[in-house]
Amino acid sequence: MQDKLVRIGVFYDGNYFLQVSNYYAYGHPRKKRLSVSGLHDFIRSQVADEEVSDIRLCQIVDSHYFRGRLNATEASQRGDMLYWDRVFDDILMSEGVTTHYLPVRTSHDGTRHEKGIDVWLALEAFELAFYKRFNVLVLIASDGDYVPLVRKLNTIGTRVMVLGWDFEYNTETGQKLSTRTSQDLLEEVTYPIQMSQIIDDRVRQKEPVINNLFVYTEPRRNTVKQNTESNNSALTSEILTLKNGFGFIRYPPNNLFFHYTSVIDTDFNDLQVGDKVRFTLDKNDKEENIARNVKLLR
Repeated sequence: MQDKLVRIGVFYDGNYFLQVSNYYAYGHPRKKRLSVSGLHDFIRSQVADEEVSDIRLCQIVDSHYFRGRLNATEASQRGDMLYWDRVFDDILMSEGVTTHYLPVRTSHDGTRHEKGIDVWLALEAFELAFYKRFNVLVLIASDGDYVPLVRKLNTIGTRVMVLGWDFEYNTETGQKLSTRTSQDLLEEVTYPIQMSQIIDDRVRQKEPVINNLFVYTEPRRNTVKQNTESNNSALTSEILTLKNGFGFIRYPPNNLFFHYTSVIDTDFNDLQVGDKVRFTLDKNDKEENIARNVKLLR
C-alpha cells in the first residue's frame, strides 16, 4: 500500500463532458446532470482503489476544462445559453477547475467547426504532467486522437486513467447518433474506466460515491425575458409527445420535431404533454420542418 501522496491531474474534453451530462439530464432515467464535485470524489476513490492507496493520500492537484463554444452573439440568440454558460463557469471555478475556451467557427452553410481544442488539451496535459509530475492523469474523453498523448505520458512514467461513456442520443435535428469510447484509447491507458457500466450496475447504483455523481437540484435561474422571435413569425400549438431529450409539437399535416436545446426559459424536463407552446419554424439537414425557440405559454 502506498504511503506517499498520489498527485492527480484531471483534464476534461469539455464538449464531450457536456454531451454526457446532457444525456443523463435528458436521455437517461436519472434525469440529472453530472456533478463536477461528485465526479472528482469518484476519481479520488477510483484512483485509491487502482493505486492501492488511502483515499486521503489521493488528491487532485490540478484540473483543466477545454471546450469550443459559440461566440457571445450566437449564444445570445439561443435563449438563455449565456446565463447557463456563466452558471457552469461558476461551478468549475468553485471546484478549482481552470477553463480554456476556443470559439466555434460557423461556416456559410451553418455547419459549426471545432478545431484545435484536442491539440490544445494534449499539449497542456503533457506539459503540466512533465513539470508537475502527476502520478495519475485522468482524461475525460473518448476520442482515439488522444492515443499519441497517452503514449507520450507513458514515456515519462505518468499513469493514465480514462473515464469513458457509451450511449445513444438524438441531435437537435433529430438524427440518432451513438458515442463510443475509442478501443485504441482504452487499450493504451493504464486504467480504463467504463463509466456507463458502473453507473448502470444495479449492485452499485445506491452507493454514495455513485449517487453523488449527479446533481440533485438544478440551480434556479432568474429568468430574463428575451425577444427571441417576433409575434408575426411565431406559431402556437401544443406538445404531442415527449421522449428522451426531444419531442413533437402538433402541427398538421406533419408533427414537428424539437430538441431540448431548442427550449427557452424552461427546462425540457419541466414540459408535459398537452402544454401550449410558442415556436418558430426551421429546417434540418434533410430540409424537413422542425421547431425552434420553443417557449412554454403559461
